[in-house]
Amino acid sequence: MSKNTHPAATHCDGGPAFPVWELNGNGQPEMTGFGLSVRDYFAAKAMAAIIAEPLPMHTQMSGADIVAHAAYMMADAMLKAREASND
Repeated sequence: MSKNTHPAATHCDGGPAFPVWELNGNGQPEMTGFGLSVRDYFAAKAMAAIIAEPLPMHTQMSGADIVAHAAYMMADAMLKAREASND
């Protein structure tokens, strides 16, 4: 199978989390569904954990903004660790 060539998929977001592959007219596999990125998937998982077990944070942001920001910080750290483990 070829690498993801969707224009919205970038190295920094980990590509699609749950791509859909179908055979094209030539019988070759082709990615037809991209869905959310790995970064978004990791952030969603982190967000659920943060909501279940809140961390004390001192900031000017509102509760929802804090959770969203922290979730994406965790997702970015997870992508960084994932990339490092592939080196």
